[in-house]
Amino acid sequence: MIKLLMMDVDGVLTDGKIIYDENGVEYKNFNVKDGLGINLMKKAGIFVYIVSGRFSKVTIQRAKELGVDKVYQNVRDKLEIFEQIKKETGITNEQSAFVGDDINDLKLLQTVGFSAAVADAAEEIKSYVSVVLQHSGGNGAVREFVEKILKNNGIWEKITKQYY
Repeated sequence: MIKLLMMDVDGVLTDGKIIYDENGVEYKNFNVKDGLGINLMKKAGIFVYIVSGRFSKVTIQRAKELGVDKVYQNVRDKLEIFEQIKKETGITNEQSAFVGDDINDLKLLQTVGFSAAVADAAEEIKSYVSVVLQHSGGNGAVREFVEKILKNNGIWEKITKQYY
């Protein structure tokens, strides 16, 4: 049973594009479907963490909006952060899931119990994950992965029944 979902940001929660205006203000596009997916995970009592290789104030804002439990940014070694998370939470590899999009995610993708690559992920990582998602980064991939996790955990109907 998955108890922790971790995800990258750029290329997973976003389409990977970073826009700056003439004042250096950063803009990113997030998909509301992914937001609903994160909300469903929270309703299921599953921890949601962001583990990103770069720092962004926009990421912090979106994470707060969605109730993400923890945000790790400027992470050079995502596996090292995961080892720290396991010590803090007692959650095992098998109880953890991660969705990524590029080679800097590979070690963590190979370690967690359930891993996913977005549809437009780097080809080098696709053969190392549990599932290659149908949706690309920033286009509902996280929402798709959440549905797979909740169905595998046997709680999809229970969590979504309020919407029917």
